[in-house]
Amino acid sequence: MTGPDVARLDVTVDLASGVPPYEQVRTQVVAHVSAGHLRPGDRLPTIRALATELGIAPGTVARAYRELEEAGVVVGRRRAGTVVADGAVAADVLVRTAAREYVEAARAAGLDDEAALDVVRGELARTRED
Repeated sequence: MTGPDVARLDVTVDLASGVPPYEQVRTQVVAHVSAGHLRPGDRLPTIRALATELGIAPGTVARAYRELEEAGVVVGRRRAGTVVADGAVAADVLVRTAAREYVEAARAAGLDDEAALDVVRGELARTRED
């Protein structure tokens, strides 16, 4: 999906996958940022344009963009559209993604915040000793 000033965004969605479409879009955008294919300031396709290209509902793309914005990967600017955030450096994006996935796994396992943090503290201590 490209336009006059829209970054090339090679994203696909597998509707038969067990992974929700918004999550597929989100992780692929993160991967493009991590790989350096998308750089700070690059403009993403509009929600409507990407939804049309992928054959999914605009609300699905909107959710992916919203989660990307919450993670600091992109910034929504009214007139400029959605752009890759200045602070979206590859390592930072990967760590935020891993943290998000860890929190989801910890919650699914029934851990409260303090127990989840204890696991992280334990791993940090273990890796300092290695």
